[in-house]
Amino acid sequence: MPELPEVEVVRRGLARWVTGRTVEDVDVLDVRSLRRHVDGVEDFRGNVTGARVTDVVRRGKFLWMILEDPGGPRSTPSTAPSTALMAHLGMSGQLLIEEPDAPLEKHLKVRLRLSAATDADGTPLPADLRFVDQRIFGGMFVTDLEPTPDGRPGGLGGGSLPLIPRQAAHIARDPLDPAFSAESFHRRLRERKTSLKRALLDQGLISGIGNIYADEALWAARLHYARPTDTLRRPDTLRIVEAVTTVMQRALEAGGTSFDSLYVNVNGASGYFARDLEAYGRAGQPCRRCASAGRTTLLRREAFMNRSSFLCPFCQPRPRNARS
Repeated sequence: MPELPEVEVVRRGLARWVTGRTVEDVDVLDVRSLRRHVDGVEDFRGNVTGARVTDVVRRGKFLWMILEDPGGPRSTPSTAPSTALMAHLGMSGQLLIEEPDAPLEKHLKVRLRLSAATDADGTPLPADLRFVDQRIFGGMFVTDLEPTPDGRPGGLGGGSLPLIPRQAAHIARDPLDPAFSAESFHRRLRERKTSLKRALLDQGLISGIGNIYADEALWAARLHYARPTDTLRRPDTLRIVEAVTTVMQRALEAGGTSFDSLYVNVNGASGYFARDLEAYGRAGQPCRRCASAGRTTLLRREAFMNRSSFLCPFCQPRPRNARS
């Protein structure tokens, strides 16, 4: 499943290629990809056709395009947008920008025709936004926006609207969000009385962190996944937040982590951060940090929540009061 850096790569691509353009036509090739739009295909078409995309926003792994329809009943030029087109990528969803005459993908589900536009250098932009999904766990739907509880922007995007789709309102902010508060995270972390990795995977506490980046951040911060959260001091929390942020920024620079040919960014290019992982998937291989210090320590794989945790037993010693 795509993790936060993968979704942010897609958001940045959409922001560049789609923001400011109007959806001129909608072609639904598989209604299963609209199952979250409970009012059906025609209502989806009616809400999206003619709408202008004013921003592309992300909170955690939730991604949405803010829609503006000056001529419709939902909004006027003097009011804030009230709806968004959400794209849930699921396990294999892809959002691709293509020329209209490009061959149709085998698993193409929804096709949006966009208004003409040019890049900064005057190059015409492709006019198709295609949602492709082999496993059909993802989908698209239109939803209402509501005020954010803290009055801050709904998520990371180009604007500052304090609005968020209700489906994403329960999701905590992530470390790449300018409105993320490390101090608030520290307080809530200590109140949880759970293990550190469980807390990092709790999307209601901190969003966007999946198994891969949790293991990478814990390795970078030299913290064991079973460390009790109520024993964390403020410097420990700041260390893990810094590690998560650094790991995700590195992944963004590389285009995300791709173990599956199904993950591609908005232009169809796979991510390459998997080549630079320090812990995840490297059980039985030497810890590079130990090797640089002249030690030979093999990374371990341990069972965790029906998944796996990868760690260095020297850099990340198991605490005596460990919590699973």
